[in-house]
Amino acid sequence: MKDGGVTGTDMPIGSSHPSPVRSSVESVFREEHGRLLASLVHRFGDLDLAEEVASEAVEAALVHWPAVGVPARPGAWLMTTARRKAIDRLRRDRTYAARLAVLRVEANRADPAPPADDDGDGGLPDDRLRMFFTCAHPALAAEARTALTLRCLAGLTTPEVARAFLVPTTTMAQRIARAKRKIREARIPFRVPGTDELPERLPGVLQVIYSIFTEGYAASSGARLQRLDLAREAIRLARILRRLMPAEREVAGLLGLMLLIHARREARTGPNGELVLLDDQDRARWDHTMIEEGSGLVVSSLTGGPPGPYGVQAAIAALHDEAADPATTDWPQIAALYDVLLRLVPSPVVALNRAVAVAMRDGPRAGLVLLDELADEPSLRRHHPYPAARADLLHRLGRLSEAAAAYREACDLAGTEPEREHLGRRLDAVLSSGPDDEGGA
Repeated sequence: MKDGGVTGTDMPIGSSHPSPVRSSVESVFREEHGRLLASLVHRFGDLDLAEEVASEAVEAALVHWPAVGVPARPGAWLMTTARRKAIDRLRRDRTYAARLAVLRVEANRADPAPPADDDGDGGLPDDRLRMFFTCAHPALAAEARTALTLRCLAGLTTPEVARAFLVPTTTMAQRIARAKRKIREARIPFRVPGTDELPERLPGVLQVIYSIFTEGYAASSGARLQRLDLAREAIRLARILRRLMPAEREVAGLLGLMLLIHARREARTGPNGELVLLDDQDRARWDHTMIEEGSGLVVSSLTGGPPGPYGVQAAIAALHDEAADPATTDWPQIAALYDVLLRLVPSPVVALNRAVAVAMRDGPRAGLVLLDELADEPSLRRHHPYPAARADLLHRLGRLSEAAAAYREACDLAGTEPEREHLGRRLDAVLSSGPDDEGGA
């Protein structure tokens, strides 16, 4: 655990506690945090109170567990302790209790289903669904949605969330506080949207989870290419959502997509952390059990109705993973899937990826024509894969001076050191190739 803190709280764990106990608390809290917080919020209607008593329950565990041992059901122990502490606090503060009572009445009007019976399991799935949709509520800013999901459902500390966003801890603490204040003041209900709202709201939940994974798969800046801790947390959240919403095909598509990409994690970097492109990866190092699971989810996501964006992206990832080597990659099928994806979610980034696929299917000149059509897209001007893709195609066409210029632009835009070093090596290769091929001009 980074920074010596319990995941999900900002409370430090002192070295006076025995290491096995500390590890047990951290492990339990990482696994149970979303369930614990969701159940407390459902019962008491206040996110700040839920976080405070959850932290106090962890403090209590660090006192009691070394003396009596880790309980057989540690998650239930934490839940019971946190609930008792919340009740004690409300008994002491009658004004606060009265305010929460009003919030609970309003919440029950918005979500009239009766609370689930306390079966001792630390909260039923619907509680976590409420948290998913509250954290991803459209009234919250996009960055606030992701930050709250990381805090409330992935259980990261505020410093960990700050590192994910590359901002100071104080900045992230203020951002999270504003989001929670927005929930409180706007009376955003902790509830699962109705059937009529779900199609509009679910994509926001999926986008939050995928944003977490994307930062883990390809860090936006820093010394490392990957943040595997974030990628794993996104997959864990998607697995929870998949269990809670098994009939939602796009949930299956997102989980499948992330598994199929994450399966390549060990082969994406070399011994010194350097970037290894897909074509150069040792496919024996891919996680083939994960690929098999992801491919099964692709089938589920594409069966029973029109395809969704995550299902289509997962199908593309599956075609890459199932190819025995780069030469046998089914580029015609991948390009066709990008045609479908571009119709579903038209965006410059999708168009960029489609252009690369067309280049692999029809040759570099065809791909370069498509890339040049995107030259004026504002969102690609600081997106280093765009000049990097142009540089590669220009190099293949023998237009070396243009390729070198494009590689320099990509180097300037790349966020991580491994990406800059890789692009620098590609630039050196172009510069050492000699003068332009006259036929490629």
